[in-house]
Amino acid sequence: MNVSIICVGKVKEKYIIEGINEFLKRMQSFAKMKIVELKEDGNDSSRNISIEKESEDILKTVEKLGGYNILLDIQGKNFSSEEMSEEIERLTVNGVSSINFIIGGSYGVSESVRKAVDMRLSFSKMTFPHQLMRLILSEQIYRWFSIIKNTKYHK
Repeated sequence: MNVSIICVGKVKEKYIIEGINEFLKRMQSFAKMKIVELKEDGNDSSRNISIEKESEDILKTVEKLGGYNILLDIQGKNFSSEEMSEEIERLTVNGVSSINFIIGGSYGVSESVRKAVDMRLSFSKMTFPHQLMRLILSEQIYRWFSIIKNTKYHK
């Protein structure tokens, strides 16, 4: 299984980088997991231009990577950790060998990205900083695979 976290911008805080790296290391026993960082447009003067440019980059990246695409979206479906692990296991049984998790930029993503993905996943109705969301997502991916493999981590 290949797992990619596609995200806009770079993580700056050392403690977040260390946390993400820890879960990347732990995931090695379950699957290949990588972070794909896309350039943040940074065009504060025109929010729509930023969304369109970043969304275009996201779509190009998922097309290149292939696989099942999951967008983190506040309006997406909520799952418990156990339910999401069941979803991943179902995907694997059905022949999916690559899963891409997408975290949009600070302005969000275009409707074209929302329409192009296979699933929209919400972690909460709350808003989280994008950098912190990478850490949270990395931990949850590790948790989902731990549940599937019935390891002690989730207990």
